[in-house]
Amino acid sequence: MVENYYKILGVSSTATAAEIKRAYRRKVKEFHPDLSFASNINNNNSANTQDSSKDFRKVVIAYEVLSNAHQRSMFDSSFGMQSRYEKGSQSEYSFNYREWLLQRSDEESKCKLVFWDLMHNYEDEAVKAFKKMNTEIAGFRLSKWFTREDFMDYGFILAEELVFRAEYYDAVLLLEQIILMEYSFSYFKHFFPEVTSLMKDILLHRIGGYVPDELAIDCWERALDFKFGKKVDAQFLLKMGAVYDRMGDTDTARICVQESINFDPKIFIPKLLKKYVCN
Repeated sequence: MVENYYKILGVSSTATAAEIKRAYRRKVKEFHPDLSFASNINNNNSANTQDSSKDFRKVVIAYEVLSNAHQRSMFDSSFGMQSRYEKGSQSEYSFNYREWLLQRSDEESKCKLVFWDLMHNYEDEAVKAFKKMNTEIAGFRLSKWFTREDFMDYGFILAEELVFRAEYYDAVLLLEQIILMEYSFSYFKHFFPEVTSLMKDILLHRIGGYVPDELAIDCWERALDFKFGKKVDAQFLLKMGAVYDRMGDTDTARICVQESINFDPKIFIPKLLKKYVCN
């Protein structure tokens, strides 16, 4: 018999994709074999280890189904679940929290509205509001108004939405906060490769040519502090060198190219930049 995947993840049948993703992260942290194994070794309890492994597999299967729109629709139909798009849900309250936040002008309320919209199918509005505050408020930090865990979870989901809309510079600034938080105190743990993978993809394949040169350079310079390794840093430096060369700053371009070679002597140097390679 197929189990209720919503119950396994601890969400309602009307949960948004963002809510399902966050619930999955929390459950995996609870049942992941590597984490539970260490805990159960300390307690000399192998039975608990086996139970945790079974629970972990259930969580993974539940997420695979509910994160796929087609599979989720089929599951909903087979279980007779109420559609998450159906209006008049019994979960609605007389107090409209979103409207209340919209009527407020303080920064905290605006930030809370961003995450509320993100989790309730108002992703476009969430991205638009975040970008507006990022541009208009000096020293803006979304993390100021949330617990560390909430910011890192919701912040990563927001970063994914920004990337989906080609808002790459804003995504880099947001992911930077998450990465530096992770380095200061581990939270994402085995999810962290997902964060760094998204950041690397943006920096290596999406920034160049999509944002102004000055902003692209700013992103690559910031990335040198992310501890991605010398070979990756060499690629950032080479990209910076190409932009400086295009801008006519040959001295800085030469420094960037030479530093990239110092980091990775085997890095491929494009023909246009070979003039900066010392023989």
